Amino acid sequence: MTYMKILVLAIGKTDEAWLDEGMNKYLKRISRYAKIEFKILPDPANRKSLTPDLQKKAECDLILASLERSDELVLLDENGSGFSSRGFASWLEKKAVDSVKRMVFVVGGPYGFSDDVKNRANSIISLSTMTFSHQLVRLIFFEQLYRAFTIIKGEPYHHD
Repeated sequence: MTYMKILVLAIGKTDEAWLDEGMNKYLKRISRYAKIEFKILPDPANRKSLTPDLQKKAECDLILASLERSDELVLLDENGSGFSSRGFASWLEKKAVDSVKRMVFVVGGPYGFSDDVKNRANSIISLSTMTFSHQLVRLIFFEQLYRAFTIIKGEPYHHD
């Protein structure tokens, strides 16, 4: 598998130090397999006074401004396509073989994504049919991304 570039975008800061600690642990591990960058986009100004649709629109503008034309955009959304860990690893490996320049995974805000971002997306994937906080999803996704790379490399982390 080719060395891949990955950007993970997330809306808003993490409130809990233990989440940051866990994410940093997995980011360091993932960096052995891919060039990975994690970027936090700020919450929209006056977000508490915005309707959910206006909040999603403001977040959409930030997300789209962070993209390059050739980016493969993947949204993490509870209503997306589900994978097993092995299925996600196969999907990720195929993207690398297809020579995707940069994969951009996005964890949206509490109300999900606007239609404009969904229309730009190449894929929408779900980590679970359950709903998780948009902060916790970051840690769960990093662990699954690390797991996928170890599966691809045949390393002893994942157990069937």
